[in-house]
Amino acid sequence: MATASATDSGRHGWDGWDKGSRSKGRYETGDFHNHTTCSDGSISMEKLVKKSTDKRDTPWGLDWFVQAGHGGSGNRNCTLVEDASLSTPAYPYVEGRGPTTTWANSIGAAAVKGNTGSSDGSSTTPLASQANPSMWRWQSIQSIQYPVTEYLSAKKNVPVFMGLESVVAGHEHTSMSVVSGQVVGKSGDVSPGSYVPVGDANALAQWSYCFDRGDTDNSRGGSNNWDCSVPGIDNSSNPDWKPNAAKLFPAGGPGSGVRGHQKTVQALEWMKAYHPNTSYYVPAHLERAGPFNPDGNNGFNIEHLRNFNNAAPKVAFGFESQPGHGASDNRGEYSPDRNSIGGVRVDSVGGTTWGGTGVYAAQVGGVWDALLGEGRNWWFFASSDWHNRGSFAPDDRRSTQDFYPGEYQRDFVMVRQDSRDNRDKDYGWHNARWNHHDDKDRISKPHEIVDGLRSGNSFAASGQLIDRLAFVACSDWRFKDYDRRHGRDNGADMLEAIALEAAKNGTDVDVGGANCAGMGEKLKVDKGDDVLVAIVVRDPSGTNYSPYTFANPSLLQISKTQPLNKPVLDHLDVIGGLVSGMKKPSSPDYAGQWPDNWVDNPDMNSVPAGAKNTTAGILKTFGNGTWTSKGEYKVASFRVSGVKASQYLRLRGTNLPASVPYETDANGNPLADIYTNASNASKLRIPCTAKMSTTIPADTVYTGASIDGCPEHMERFPAVTGQQYVSYDVAAWADLWFYSNPVFIEVKNGIRVAGVK
Repeated sequence: MATASATDSGRHGWDGWDKGSRSKGRYETGDFHNHTTCSDGSISMEKLVKKSTDKRDTPWGLDWFVQAGHGGSGNRNCTLVEDASLSTPAYPYVEGRGPTTTWANSIGAAAVKGNTGSSDGSSTTPLASQANPSMWRWQSIQSIQYPVTEYLSAKKNVPVFMGLESVVAGHEHTSMSVVSGQVVGKSGDVSPGSYVPVGDANALAQWSYCFDRGDTDNSRGGSNNWDCSVPGIDNSSNPDWKPNAAKLFPAGGPGSGVRGHQKTVQALEWMKAYHPNTSYYVPAHLERAGPFNPDGNNGFNIEHLRNFNNAAPKVAFGFESQPGHGASDNRGEYSPDRNSIGGVRVDSVGGTTWGGTGVYAAQVGGVWDALLGEGRNWWFFASSDWHNRGSFAPDDRRSTQDFYPGEYQRDFVMVRQDSRDNRDKDYGWHNARWNHHDDKDRISKPHEIVDGLRSGNSFAASGQLIDRLAFVACSDWRFKDYDRRHGRDNGADMLEAIALEAAKNGTDVDVGGANCAGMGEKLKVDKGDDVLVAIVVRDPSGTNYSPYTFANPSLLQISKTQPLNKPVLDHLDVIGGLVSGMKKPSSPDYAGQWPDNWVDNPDMNSVPAGAKNTTAGILKTFGNGTWTSKGEYKVASFRVSGVKASQYLRLRGTNLPASVPYETDANGNPLADIYTNASNASKLRIPCTAKMSTTIPADTVYTGASIDGCPEHMERFPAVTGQQYVSYDVAAWADLWFYSNPVFIEVKNGIRVAGVK
């Protein structure tokens, strides 16, 4: 069986999270879902990496970046740059050739590998025989795109590597990668117009060939001679297995969604078998395509998420329930009646986003809480899903479609650097051309970032609402309430001080061996013990990356004046629920489809038992008067007294108070974004009345950051002459949220939090 050239040893990852032996780390920001012209994006690899990681010309530059376009194929060469400003020795600017140039007109049709696609794997036509062929993603990852990421990573000294937005068999899309073999921060051989890399993305390329629904090539990767067999699974009698292609081609028609899902579970089994510590698999914008379709390729129900996590818990450990496309006419591209299943129009699950987040995570007591209520390692992530600026040029600061990676949303991930010598050889990277000696200033490696994603020690924020978070729970003698009789809680003061220091440094809470747990971890306690929880967030002063300086129209509805580019955290909620244990696939409440028409009837009583956690709720809310302000930092703590049952705690926060019309309900929960989605202007409700002091001429590429009135592209109703309403990018900048991953509490001899170390 031919497998990828680099595998990981299985000696690192899961047990490496032990709190007593783990290395120190820091929160690093990144994005793993975005597009170039190699799929359906609008700009080159070089331009996207510069926009996403440059901290000088692009102030929102990220600490790490995964380039991850769609699986399948594409016919444009995204390594050709737009202009001379992006030219490098290895990838120089060529007059008349940019990132929309076809493969045929750049590398030549003869260089394109594989066969034309076929639904049953029967094609014998080489792509090279076509005049204008598309290239399979496996080839572009392996031979074209990976060398660019490695080269730019070394040039910029930033972790840049390859991922994929897989077109999922049985479903829609997933953000994923296999990082075995991929190298960052080290340069290969550079010559004019050429680069020979140190590492490779062979493992990811093989996965793309084997398991992406959009890849219907049967060539086995040409000279790669790939075999997509999975250890322990015999597909010889499966009619979908095509020996000539050495992979599954699920037949279409009735049952195709079920067969596709089964193939996807096999994909996870393959990752677990060959790359258990260097892979991740995170369903993307998973509510968008509606519920699961047994006869097609639509969305994900909760049972499919459970299946993924059961199959490979170190690989499938979360979802991207805060989608990109935040400036679109339908935020996240979620909308009512978006999909057709069996000839019937059905909504994106939840109908639309709720405060920019899908209903699976935005709804307290919903799908995310149901998964956490089993004690699963299932984490929350956000992404940009960058494609383009909609009606504006890529360099314009305005948008009617997407934000750049890091510009609006970002994931803050605890990344720990390996300290043991020769660790690199475990990942296929032990190479005389790349030996490091525990350099404290070195950049993080791909597998360390994947470890961070897997750990659950992360949070996501939009609009730079917060940029530091410390969240810790302790049950330890040193944090007892020493002097409550005199109105002081010395234990809380001590833990708050430790958490504040951690937040200031962007690191873990260092509790010196005390019985404590942070995000993605569990605290073990005896029944009846008290637990002290400390929370510190930084609400950064100054401006965020919004180009709009006028007052937030959503807040003006409640007579609150706050510039869009100077948001203030209004409050944070502590959300908690009980852990009841893992559900078995045979259990009647293992499966559950979220109800359609949720915008008009958001009734939790209509949600199946398997898709909700009725014990979840808002436990605490902190804001002015209940948190302590220490400069930019907000500090709070509370005690959970006499813990009787295993449970979890998670955080969310927003710039919007409770009861902001069309934005939040009386409990501070986000309302449906239907009232700021421009696709149906008749439903828009929040007026924008600020007048611009200087009109921006049509066809101008605006690169500044001081638009002081409602921009002309905001939707009007009636069209052309009517009132302008909050919509597009202004709607996103007006409505900001952060979400933390949970801290678990496990009661000894009680329900076990089985999915978390």
